[in-house]
Amino acid sequence: MIQNFIDGLMTYDFLQNALITSVIVGAVSGLIGSFIILRGMSLMGDAISHAVLPGVAVSYIVGANYMIGASLFGILAAALIGFVTQKSQLKNDTAIGIVFSSFFALGIILISFAQSSTDLYHILFGNVLAVRPSDLYTTAGVAIAVAVFIGLFYKELLVSSFDPVMAQAYGLKVQVIHYALMFFLTLVAVSSLQTVGTVLVVAMLVTPAATAYLLTDRLVVMMFLSSGIGIVSAIIGLFFSYSYNLASGATIVLTTAVFFMIAFIFSPKQGFFKKNNTKELSHEEI
Repeated sequence: MIQNFIDGLMTYDFLQNALITSVIVGAVSGLIGSFIILRGMSLMGDAISHAVLPGVAVSYIVGANYMIGASLFGILAAALIGFVTQKSQLKNDTAIGIVFSSFFALGIILISFAQSSTDLYHILFGNVLAVRPSDLYTTAGVAIAVAVFIGLFYKELLVSSFDPVMAQAYGLKVQVIHYALMFFLTLVAVSSLQTVGTVLVVAMLVTPAATAYLLTDRLVVMMFLSSGIGIVSAIIGLFFSYSYNLASGATIVLTTAVFFMIAFIFSPKQGFFKKNNTKELSHEEI
């Protein structure tokens, strides 16, 4: 079975494109997902990944590149969530729920006018085996942009993630950093549409990073672990998807969930068994 997968990689260009794109998405999702986890912004990632759907639909209708429309709607959603939170007494999670569900519903209606139900299925759940070279280049470009952004502003992201009040006291523009992160989060969500779809992209942003969080208490190590888990999950998920004719995005996401469960149970510092043993020892000492 593994040999068949390797033979397929050597023979079919579409499988090569799928593998490279999946690996890039896994790596970049793990990278930016680390900051999403530390900032407690998992819901924001969910909101943006769903909010880009009407942008995709509008792009199809007018014949433009879907990256443009999706990015604009993703940024609009992030700005609208911030505006509602600041200008009302509603909490952030409530504003997120209202905005992302509204944008998602609008996207479904627009897609019904623009494309068939099959295309809608691929947008929602991804179809990595249908990735074109242009999608691959776009994904690679987004990954490079995200890596450069994190490399240039690592210290600012670090301080503002752990202590935004202190970051503001140091003179850092916390709001600017926040919206810059939202912009790149939107780009990652959009570039992941073809791979895992809008519904599952939040899992790629959150699950590898959450797994890495259980395994280390250093941000740099967490970022590399998270990217590594995303890459390995993409490869294993694509293998099972190709071998058993399964939905590619769902298979990749389930693979990340398996890694999370392993870390949750066996993590040396925060694992389920470790915590239980610690409690038993404490009880015996008492």
